[in-house]
Amino acid sequence: MRLRLLAPLAFSALLAATAVPAAAQTVIPAGCPTAKTLARLNAPLARTSAKLRAGEKVVIVAIGSSSTAGAGASVPDAAYPNRLQAMLRERFPAADITVVNRGINGQDAPEMLARFDPDVAALKPTLVIWQSGVNALFREGGLAAADALLHEAIARVKAIGADLVLVDPQYAPRVLADADSGPMVNLIAKVAAEEGVAVYPRFALMRDWHEKASMGFESFLWKDQFHMNDWGYNCFARDLGRALVANIESQQRAAGVGAPAKPVAATAGATPAARPAAMPVPDSAAP
Repeated sequence: MRLRLLAPLAFSALLAATAVPAAAQTVIPAGCPTAKTLARLNAPLARTSAKLRAGEKVVIVAIGSSSTAGAGASVPDAAYPNRLQAMLRERFPAADITVVNRGINGQDAPEMLARFDPDVAALKPTLVIWQSGVNALFREGGLAAADALLHEAIARVKAIGADLVLVDPQYAPRVLADADSGPMVNLIAKVAAEEGVAVYPRFALMRDWHEKASMGFESFLWKDQFHMNDWGYNCFARDLGRALVANIESQQRAAGVGAPAKPVAATAGATPAARPAAMPVPDSAAP
Protein backbone atom coordinates (compact mmCIF):
# COMPACT_ATOMS: atom_id res chain seq x y z
CA MET A 1 0.00 0.00 0.00
CA ARG A 2 1.22 3.50 -0.77
CA LEU A 3 0.83 6.53 1.42
CA ARG A 4 0.69 10.26 0.55
CA LEU A 5 3.71 11.63 2.33
CA LEU A 6 4.33 15.29 1.67
CA ALA A 7 2.33 18.32 2.74
CA PRO A 8 2.05 21.04 0.05
CA LEU A 9 4.75 23.25 1.59
CA ALA A 10 7.21 20.40 2.06
CA PHE A 11 6.43 19.14 -1.42
CA SER A 12 7.29 22.54 -2.92
CA ALA A 13 10.59 22.53 -1.04
CA LEU A 14 11.41 19.08 -2.38
CA LEU A 15 10.75 20.16 -5.94
CA ALA A 16 12.99 23.18 -5.54
CA ALA A 17 15.78 21.04 -4.13
CA THR A 18 15.70 18.22 -6.65
CA ALA A 19 14.08 19.60 -9.81
CA VAL A 20 12.22 16.30 -10.24
CA PRO A 21 8.84 16.54 -12.02
CA ALA A 22 5.90 16.66 -9.61
CA ALA A 23 4.38 13.46 -10.98
CA ALA A 24 7.50 11.56 -9.97
CA GLN A 25 7.26 12.54 -6.30
CA THR A 26 3.57 12.66 -5.38
CA VAL A 27 3.39 9.24 -3.73
CA ILE A 28 6.24 7.35 -2.12
CA PRO A 29 5.91 4.01 -0.30
CA ALA A 30 5.91 4.48 3.47
CA GLY A 31 8.15 1.53 4.31
CA CYS A 32 10.40 -1.09 2.76
CA PRO A 33 8.52 -3.70 0.71
CA THR A 34 8.44 -7.21 2.12
CA ALA A 35 10.78 -9.25 -0.05
CA LYS A 36 9.08 -12.18 -1.78
CA THR A 37 12.21 -14.24 -1.27
CA LEU A 38 14.51 -13.39 1.63
CA ALA A 39 18.10 -12.78 0.54
CA ARG A 40 20.45 -15.41 1.94
CA LEU A 41 24.22 -15.16 1.91
CA ASN A 42 25.65 -18.30 0.36
CA ALA A 43 28.78 -18.49 2.53
CA PRO A 44 29.21 -18.32 6.32
CA LEU A 45 30.52 -15.14 7.93
CA ALA A 46 32.56 -17.22 10.36
CA ARG A 47 34.88 -14.53 11.71
CA THR A 48 32.09 -12.02 12.23
CA SER A 49 29.97 -14.57 14.07
CA ALA A 50 32.89 -15.67 16.25
CA LYS A 51 33.79 -12.10 17.25
CA LEU A 52 30.21 -11.29 18.18
CA ARG A 53 30.04 -14.53 20.21
CA ALA A 54 33.21 -13.56 22.05
CA GLY A 55 32.07 -9.99 22.68
CA GLU A 56 34.95 -8.58 20.63
CA LYS A 57 34.92 -5.43 18.51
CA VAL A 58 33.56 -5.91 14.97
CA VAL A 59 34.83 -3.59 12.23
CA ILE A 60 33.03 -3.68 8.88
CA VAL A 61 34.60 -1.83 5.94
CA ALA A 62 32.37 -0.95 2.98
CA ILE A 63 34.53 -0.34 -0.08
CA GLY A 64 33.12 0.75 -3.42
CA SER A 65 32.34 3.69 -5.65
CA SER A 66 29.69 6.41 -5.39
CA SER A 67 26.79 4.11 -4.51
CA THR A 68 28.83 3.21 -1.41
CA ALA A 69 30.01 6.78 -0.79
CA GLY A 70 26.35 7.87 -0.85
CA ALA A 71 25.89 9.89 -4.05
CA GLY A 72 22.22 10.84 -4.27
CA ALA A 73 21.72 10.80 -0.48
CA SER A 74 20.59 14.04 1.15
CA VAL A 75 23.19 13.82 3.95
CA PRO A 76 26.19 11.52 4.62
CA ASP A 77 24.28 9.67 7.35
CA ALA A 78 21.75 8.50 4.74
CA ALA A 79 24.39 6.49 2.82
CA TYR A 80 23.94 2.74 3.12
CA PRO A 81 26.99 2.01 5.37
CA ASN A 82 25.66 4.46 7.98
CA ARG A 83 22.17 2.97 7.82
CA LEU A 84 23.64 -0.54 8.05
CA GLN A 85 25.61 0.41 11.17
CA ALA A 86 22.45 1.76 12.82
CA MET A 87 20.52 -1.40 11.99
CA LEU A 88 23.23 -3.76 13.27
CA ARG A 89 23.68 -1.79 16.49
CA GLU A 90 19.92 -2.00 17.02
CA ARG A 91 19.99 -5.77 16.49
CA PHE A 92 23.09 -6.38 18.66
CA PRO A 93 22.83 -3.62 21.30
CA ALA A 94 25.54 -5.07 23.53
CA ALA A 95 28.08 -5.43 20.70
CA ASP A 96 30.80 -3.01 19.60
CA ILE A 97 30.08 -2.68 15.85
CA THR A 98 31.51 -0.01 13.53
CA VAL A 99 30.84 0.27 9.79
CA VAL A 100 33.44 2.38 7.96
CA ASN A 101 32.51 3.95 4.61
CA ARG A 102 35.36 3.70 2.10
CA GLY A 103 33.42 4.53 -1.05
CA ILE A 104 34.88 6.99 -3.60
CA ASN A 105 32.95 8.39 -6.57
CA GLY A 106 33.75 6.97 -9.98
CA GLN A 107 36.15 4.22 -8.95
CA ASP A 108 36.40 0.70 -10.34
CA ALA A 109 38.23 -2.40 -9.10
CA PRO A 110 41.76 -1.29 -10.14
CA GLU A 111 41.50 1.95 -8.13
CA MET A 112 40.02 0.10 -5.14
CA LEU A 113 42.77 -2.51 -5.21
CA ALA A 114 45.36 0.29 -5.35
CA ARG A 115 44.05 1.76 -2.09
CA PHE A 116 43.21 -1.53 -0.40
CA ASP A 117 46.09 -1.50 2.09
CA PRO A 118 45.51 1.98 3.61
CA ASP A 119 41.73 2.07 3.23
CA VAL A 120 40.83 -1.52 4.18
CA ALA A 121 43.68 -3.67 5.51
CA ALA A 122 44.96 -0.98 7.88
CA LEU A 123 41.59 -0.99 9.68
CA LYS A 124 41.91 -4.73 10.46
CA PRO A 125 38.32 -5.42 9.40
CA THR A 126 36.25 -8.35 10.57
CA LEU A 127 34.09 -8.10 7.45
CA VAL A 128 34.58 -6.38 4.09
CA ILE A 129 31.56 -5.45 1.96
CA TRP A 130 32.83 -4.89 -1.57
CA GLN A 131 30.51 -3.17 -4.06
CA SER A 132 31.64 -4.28 -7.49
CA GLY A 133 30.93 -4.44 -11.20
CA VAL A 134 29.06 -1.16 -11.80
CA ASN A 135 31.68 1.20 -13.18
CA ALA A 136 33.28 -1.63 -15.13
CA LEU A 137 30.15 -1.63 -17.29
CA PHE A 138 31.01 1.87 -18.51
CA ARG A 139 34.62 1.14 -19.39
CA GLU A 140 36.01 -0.50 -22.51
CA GLY A 141 36.66 -4.17 -21.83
CA GLY A 142 35.24 -3.88 -18.32
CA LEU A 143 33.42 -7.21 -18.37
CA ALA A 144 36.39 -9.04 -19.85
CA ALA A 145 38.71 -7.75 -17.12
CA ALA A 146 36.25 -8.26 -14.27
CA ASP A 147 36.90 -11.97 -13.71
CA ALA A 148 40.59 -11.56 -12.87
CA LEU A 149 39.97 -8.41 -10.83
CA LEU A 150 37.30 -10.11 -8.74
CA HIS A 151 39.59 -13.04 -8.01
CA GLU A 152 42.36 -10.62 -6.99
CA ALA A 153 40.02 -8.64 -4.72
CA ILE A 154 38.86 -11.84 -3.00
CA ALA A 155 42.46 -12.99 -2.55
CA ARG A 156 43.39 -9.67 -0.92
CA VAL A 157 40.52 -9.94 1.58
CA LYS A 158 41.26 -13.58 2.36
CA ALA A 159 44.91 -12.68 2.97
CA ILE A 160 43.94 -10.37 5.84
CA GLY A 161 41.63 -12.99 7.35
CA ALA A 162 38.39 -11.03 6.95
CA ASP A 163 34.95 -12.23 5.92
CA LEU A 164 33.74 -10.90 2.56
CA VAL A 165 30.41 -10.03 1.00
CA LEU A 166 30.36 -8.93 -2.64
CA VAL A 167 27.54 -6.60 -3.68
CA ASP A 168 26.47 -6.70 -7.32
CA PRO A 169 25.30 -3.70 -9.45
CA GLN A 170 22.14 -1.70 -8.83
CA TYR A 171 19.00 -2.14 -10.91
CA ALA A 172 18.63 1.24 -12.60
CA PRO A 173 17.92 2.48 -16.14
CA ARG A 174 21.52 3.46 -16.94
CA VAL A 175 22.76 0.06 -15.78
CA LEU A 176 20.04 -1.82 -17.64
CA ALA A 177 20.90 0.08 -20.84
CA ASP A 178 24.26 -1.71 -20.92
CA ALA A 179 24.06 -5.14 -22.55
CA ASP A 180 26.76 -6.42 -20.19
CA SER A 181 24.75 -5.75 -17.01
CA GLY A 182 23.17 -9.23 -16.87
CA PRO A 183 26.44 -11.02 -17.68
CA MET A 184 28.21 -8.92 -15.01
CA VAL A 185 25.69 -9.97 -12.35
CA ASN A 186 26.13 -13.59 -13.40
CA LEU A 187 29.93 -13.30 -13.39
CA ILE A 188 30.00 -11.94 -9.83
CA ALA A 189 27.80 -14.84 -8.66
CA LYS A 190 30.01 -17.35 -10.48
CA VAL A 191 33.30 -16.02 -9.08
CA ALA A 192 31.83 -15.85 -5.56
CA ALA A 193 30.75 -19.49 -5.82
CA GLU A 194 34.19 -20.52 -7.09
CA GLU A 195 35.90 -18.73 -4.22
CA GLY A 196 33.43 -19.73 -1.52
CA VAL A 197 32.51 -16.16 -0.55
CA ALA A 198 29.13 -14.51 -0.07
CA VAL A 199 27.41 -12.29 -2.61
CA TYR A 200 24.48 -10.00 -1.81
CA PRO A 201 22.04 -9.64 -4.78
CA ARG A 202 21.38 -5.89 -4.82
CA PHE A 203 20.34 -6.12 -8.50
CA ALA A 204 17.60 -8.66 -7.68
CA LEU A 205 16.40 -6.70 -4.64
CA MET A 206 15.93 -3.50 -6.63
CA ARG A 207 14.35 -5.40 -9.53
CA ASP A 208 11.79 -6.73 -7.04
CA TRP A 209 11.04 -3.17 -5.91
CA HIS A 210 10.34 -2.19 -9.50
CA GLU A 211 8.62 -5.32 -10.83
CA LYS A 212 6.99 -7.06 -7.85
CA ALA A 213 6.27 -4.05 -5.64
CA SER A 214 5.28 -1.97 -8.72
CA MET A 215 7.47 0.96 -7.70
CA GLY A 216 8.59 3.51 -10.26
CA PHE A 217 12.32 4.11 -10.49
CA GLU A 218 11.76 7.63 -9.13
CA SER A 219 10.59 6.11 -5.83
CA PHE A 220 13.99 4.65 -4.96
CA LEU A 221 16.48 6.40 -7.25
CA TRP A 222 17.87 9.91 -7.17
CA LYS A 223 17.02 12.36 -9.96
CA ASP A 224 19.84 11.00 -12.16
CA GLN A 225 17.94 7.67 -12.35
CA PHE A 226 21.18 5.97 -11.41
CA HIS A 227 22.11 6.42 -7.74
CA MET A 228 19.73 5.58 -4.91
CA ASN A 229 17.90 8.21 -2.88
CA ASP A 230 17.53 8.15 0.92
CA TRP A 231 14.69 5.64 0.77
CA GLY A 232 16.62 3.33 -1.54
CA TYR A 233 19.78 3.40 0.57
CA ASN A 234 17.81 2.77 3.75
CA CYS A 235 15.85 -0.19 2.39
CA PHE A 236 18.95 -1.66 0.74
CA ALA A 237 20.83 -1.39 4.04
CA ARG A 238 18.01 -3.01 5.97
CA ASP A 239 17.75 -5.97 3.60
CA LEU A 240 21.53 -6.42 3.52
CA GLY A 241 21.53 -6.19 7.32
CA ARG A 242 18.79 -8.76 7.57
CA ALA A 243 20.85 -11.16 5.43
CA LEU A 244 23.94 -10.57 7.61
CA VAL A 245 21.95 -11.12 10.81
CA ALA A 246 20.34 -14.33 9.48
CA ASN A 247 23.78 -15.69 8.57
CA ILE A 248 25.28 -14.80 11.96
CA GLU A 249 22.34 -16.14 13.96
CA SER A 250 22.39 -19.40 12.01
CA GLN A 251 25.98 -19.93 13.11
CA GLN A 252 25.17 -18.91 16.68
CA ARG A 253 22.41 -21.51 16.80
CA ALA A 254 24.78 -24.13 15.44
CA ALA A 255 27.24 -23.20 18.17
CA GLY A 256 24.52 -23.33 20.84
CA VAL A 257 24.56 -19.58 21.43
CA GLY A 258 21.24 -17.83 21.89
CA ALA A 259 20.44 -15.01 19.48
CA PRO A 260 19.82 -11.52 20.87
CA ALA A 261 16.25 -10.98 22.01
CA LYS A 262 15.64 -7.73 20.18
CA PRO A 263 14.01 -8.45 16.79
CA VAL A 264 14.47 -6.58 13.53
CA ALA A 265 11.28 -5.93 11.63
CA ALA A 266 11.66 -7.08 8.02
CA THR A 267 9.70 -4.17 6.63
CA ALA A 268 10.98 -1.45 8.94
CA GLY A 269 12.62 1.70 7.62
CA ALA A 270 11.21 5.18 7.57
CA THR A 271 10.63 7.02 4.33
CA PRO A 272 12.58 10.27 4.29
CA ALA A 273 10.52 13.45 4.42
CA ALA A 274 11.24 16.36 2.12
CA ARG A 275 14.95 16.34 1.53
CA PRO A 276 17.46 19.14 1.06
CA ALA A 277 19.59 19.19 -2.04
CA ALA A 278 21.33 15.85 -2.49
CA MET A 279 25.04 15.32 -2.08
CA PRO A 280 26.71 16.57 -5.26
CA VAL A 281 27.83 14.03 -7.81
CA PRO A 282 30.65 15.08 -10.15
CA ASP A 283 29.57 14.90 -13.81
CA SER A 284 32.27 12.33 -14.42
CA ALA A 285 31.31 10.15 -11.48
CA ALA A 286 29.69 6.79 -12.11
CA PRO A 287 27.96 4.85 -9.28
